Amino acid sequence: MSYSVFDAKRYVNVIKYRWLWLCISFIFLLPCIIAMLWSVKVYPTHTPLLVGIDFTGGTIIQYSVNKEISTNEIGKIRLDLSKNNIENPVIQVLKPTTTDNNSNIKNIISIKTKFSQDGQNETIDKVSEVLKVDYPDAQLIQVNSVGPLLGKQLFINSLIAISLALLGIVIYLTIRFHIEFAVVACIALFHDVLITVGVFSILGLFYGVTVDSLFITAILTVLGYSVNNTIVVFDRVRENLKFYSKKATYDEIVNVSVNQTLARSINTSLTTLLTLGALYFLGGVTTKDFVLVMIIGVIAGTYSSIFVANTLIALWNEIQTKKTKQRTEA
Repeated sequence: MSYSVFDAKRYVNVIKYRWLWLCISFIFLLPCIIAMLWSVKVYPTHTPLLVGIDFTGGTIIQYSVNKEISTNEIGKIRLDLSKNNIENPVIQVLKPTTTDNNSNIKNIISIKTKFSQDGQNETIDKVSEVLKVDYPDAQLIQVNSVGPLLGKQLFINSLIAISLALLGIVIYLTIRFHIEFAVVACIALFHDVLITVGVFSILGLFYGVTVDSLFITAILTVLGYSVNNTIVVFDRVRENLKFYSKKATYDEIVNVSVNQTLARSINTSLTTLLTLGALYFLGGVTTKDFVLVMIIGVIAGTYSSIFVANTLIALWNEIQTKKTKQRTEA
């Protein structure tokens, strides 16, 4: 092993360009934070994301049609529904995934309305009546309803689940490593979650993409995947510090540790992304958002475990070394 990464051209000098990596993260984080703050302001739920009926309560009614639907037609459907006392309908056009020969479905019209326990059948009748005017072949294929109390409880449980996951990660890393590693790993996790949530906040603002309970499942999966990548590098840093702390600087040891695990991190992420890509492009409509969360999370997690976490741990050590030196000189 070479004790100085500067002696080996094949090494990626991560620590040397620490401010570049942090600036790249900031460039991606800034629009995400702005989108989330704007979402909190404009959404009636005051949430950083456009939440679906899983969390707010409501009814989703889906119809199949055998023709393509343009953006102008969506606006007309929304206007017609509003005239028939269907308040603030959220309309999406989905592509069917059926491939059997008997299916001639071109699009699926998904209409979200407020939850109405007593008048649900009446609401369905009104929506069907409106759609039949322009789409006489429209067929009701699915109705999903979630009450507002259940939606609120699901939202609270989701926040508790994420909080407990983060707490468990902090406790584990504190026991396994020193406290600075636990703090830096949590910052890296926060970085990954913030980017993932921010992207969906932007998609919600511009394309009306909503999040449901599957989104929380995907976020928890991203947390586990990201911290696993970070732990692999931190474990190598800890091992190298035991044997080479007197023969190389802290920055050099971190650099070598990153490079020793670089191929493993990239190969693991690429194989994961290939699988997720196949699921996204060839899988069903209902899992697309879940897979997209995973894709964004894996990319952000791989970047943070290589460039952000190790940069921060080296910066932490540099600050602590300066403080120790100042106390000694005093």
